[in-house]
Amino acid sequence: MRRRTLLALLLTALPGVAAASGKDSGEEGDPKKRSGGASYIVVQTLTATTNKGGGRRGVFTVECGLDVPDPALRTRVQQSLPRLRAAYNQVVQSYAAGLPPATAPNVDFLAQNLQRQTDLVLGKPGAKLLLGAILVN
Repeated sequence: MRRRTLLALLLTALPGVAAASGKDSGEEGDPKKRSGGASYIVVQTLTATTNKGGGRRGVFTVECGLDVPDPALRTRVQQSLPRLRAAYNQVVQSYAAGLPPATAPNVDFLAQNLQRQTDLVLGKPGAKLLLGAILVN
């Protein structure tokens, strides 16, 4: 009998608690604020498997984005994001597969190959690839 009373009390109090907590950032449908400015396009994190010492598997992670100042090219980049991600994943996976255990990745080589894929997919230069964090775990 007391459980029913307690449950009824909780159900009536929950809407009041949810309203009291509120949302400080505005409405629920607001997009999340992104960093990098209006010309920056975030690319989802790229991951691949790599070999660690002793025959174990590791994870190779690359965070990147694109800086596209031209508005016409920016719309093309946003439309081509799935193709760009597929090309980036191929580069990252093939690089991670050949990475020897206990060695640091060559960031310049990786950036050059990713930029080349960006220009190939888009058909022209103008989008600059920006690398964030590169982790080997």
